[in-house]
Amino acid sequence: MGKSGLIIGLVVALVFTFSSYWFSDKIAIKAARGQPVSEAQMPDYYAVVRDLCTRSGLPMPRLYVTPDAQPNAFATGRNPDHAAVAVTQGILQICTWDEMRGVLAHEMSHVGNRDILISSVAATVAMAITLLARFAAWGGLFMGGNRRDEGENMFELLALIILAPLAAMLLQMALSRSREYEADRSGARMIGTGEPLASALAKLDSYSRQIPMPGVHKEMAGLYIMNPLAGMKNVSFSKWFSDHPPTADRIARLRSQEWAK
Repeated sequence: MGKSGLIIGLVVALVFTFSSYWFSDKIAIKAARGQPVSEAQMPDYYAVVRDLCTRSGLPMPRLYVTPDAQPNAFATGRNPDHAAVAVTQGILQICTWDEMRGVLAHEMSHVGNRDILISSVAATVAMAITLLARFAAWGGLFMGGNRRDEGENMFELLALIILAPLAAMLLQMALSRSREYEADRSGARMIGTGEPLASALAKLDSYSRQIPMPGVHKEMAGLYIMNPLAGMKNVSFSKWFSDHPPTADRIARLRSQEWAK
């Protein structure tokens, strides 16, 4: 059962995650209600991103604006040639263009670091582990019959059902937090300073707790530079279950020049 369950779990996870990965830009932009903007409409937006592309050697992504009042931003796309960057109306209202430079350098770093691919692989592994645990557990429940002498018991099966998916989720969340730290570091290196992003993060953290984004899909929350669900009640009770690092830690790292090491 273990081997066949693993194969089934991997196939299901791969099919589901591959489609999400391959069409990640279209799915994310549509879900966020992003609208494309031209250079004539937003010359500063284009000028900042074009400068970042020159610095990093990345191709120019497609640029979007979403109607959300919460200040936030995200990047998506299966590779640099199919990347898209979106900012909310809210972030354009509270951040200076110097702060936006830090935010957009962070997002372009996600593109350059292939974080959509990394997160997709992590999601596949987590889903496969979860499915395997459930297949194995249910197989034990329905085929265990009179196997008490072999040491099988309900507690072991419940532990398998609960702990394996929990461990997979914790590992996925830890990876997501590490990619955010790395994008902060890469973005600061791209522009030669961490202060613009640190200043922007302080604003985003404060406003995101006051202005909720209830329409965002939970599965998309990890894409954003700031957790878009932070303003909603009972979203997370522990940093271990968050896909974003504590904002205070991110700001401290940026201002301590750790990114330059």
